[in-house]
Amino acid sequence: MKKLDKLILKAFFGPFILTFAVVEFILLTQYMLKYLDELVGKDLGAEVFGELLFYFSINMAPVALPLAVLLSSLMTFGTLGEHHELTAIKTSGITLVRVLRPVFIVVSLITIGAFFFNNLIVPKANLKAYSLLWDIRQKKPAMNFKEGAFYNGIPGYSIKVNKKMNDGQTLGDVMIYDHSKGGSNTTVILADSGEMYMAQNDNYLVLELYRGNTYVAQGNASFSSTSNDQFVRQQFDISKIILSMASFNLDRTREELFSDNKMMKNIDQLTVVTDSLRRHSKREVTFYAPSVDPFYSYFKADTGQVKNGFRLLGKSVDRKLAEPSESVLSLATNKARNVKSFTSSYLERIKNTVREANNYEIEIWKKYTQSTAILIMFLIGAPLGAIIKKGGLGVPVLISIIFFILMYVMAILGEKWAREGLVSVGAGLWAGNLILLPIGLFFLYQARNDSSLLEVDFWRKLMARIRRNKL
Repeated sequence: MKKLDKLILKAFFGPFILTFAVVEFILLTQYMLKYLDELVGKDLGAEVFGELLFYFSINMAPVALPLAVLLSSLMTFGTLGEHHELTAIKTSGITLVRVLRPVFIVVSLITIGAFFFNNLIVPKANLKAYSLLWDIRQKKPAMNFKEGAFYNGIPGYSIKVNKKMNDGQTLGDVMIYDHSKGGSNTTVILADSGEMYMAQNDNYLVLELYRGNTYVAQGNASFSSTSNDQFVRQQFDISKIILSMASFNLDRTREELFSDNKMMKNIDQLTVVTDSLRRHSKREVTFYAPSVDPFYSYFKADTGQVKNGFRLLGKSVDRKLAEPSESVLSLATNKARNVKSFTSSYLERIKNTVREANNYEIEIWKKYTQSTAILIMFLIGAPLGAIIKKGGLGVPVLISIIFFILMYVMAILGEKWAREGLVSVGAGLWAGNLILLPIGLFFLYQARNDSSLLEVDFWRKLMARIRRNKL
């Protein structure tokens, strides 16, 4: 490797690592904000949060790479142009294409690696991330006693604390309804004060109550204001109640239950599902005619010679047959409505199958288009940086955001049109890249000719050629 290549690569890798980390952090933060309400207040611990963030960061990597390459390319070649290093290289006889070659090779390797990463690693990370997120959603919020309100988070118990000291463990005026043995309020515990603490690695909650009474109903009695049934009262100075905290644990669901989702499959698995759905939709279309046939009624009319009749298809038909009664019209109307309702539901079912097949095929093409977008963003960023000659995080960030939004909007529109069947799935997913590719080639052409951003000498060359032809 020549010294020039080392210089260019060294100038590129620093901004690339920095911008990738920043973009990954921003995208991950924006994505996790959607689930913030479901994550806080459940006492998950740093380990669970770290695991969830790690898996979702893998999910965000294919989206972050194109923007990171675009921004780092702009910064790298903008800084080289701003410090006149790019000018010195060109004056020594080295073309811009030769300067871009080492970074182009590295970006090509990143593109290939991103494709395999997106196809093999991301589906497994999605499976673990979304299964963990599901378990977190099902987990109960952390235990929190509020003064003057009943807490029903522990199965079989309703606990009310009227006073709670600043240390969070000392309680005053405690009331406990014990439903653990069934029935309605069969056991009630009243205490003047108490303390609570965890035991055995936070697996059990111990309520140590002082100076109170336990009321146990007899038979099917209940503690209502109108009940005259008897109950047993037990007075105590100290009483301990040990409550299991198993219901607050994070129970993990088997990951196989989530594996049918399209985000958890690679290209081969997505292709199998897509082909199956396509065949099923085509088969449903062929079954429509036999399915709708029973809704029609067929009968043979007597077309013999009838007095006061008229000729129909060469046969005499009674005039009364030509004037259907109200019952016949009502029957025909109902049958038409039934056919229309059946056709609408049948068509909607076929559309849903086609839409689902499009969703799976979209996931296939996204693995290709997201990887190719990395190379296209380099073709835009590197020549544009050489043209504007501005490094740092100012102008490059602004330009990068504009092109990233443009790419993102076109990707969303193409995906939506492909899902609804307005365009083919391949055309919808590749449209954004195919639109941005000529822009990148135009920037490369301008940078190679040392032209400004919007300076196009096409008309000047055309007029010069016309003059030479006249001469």
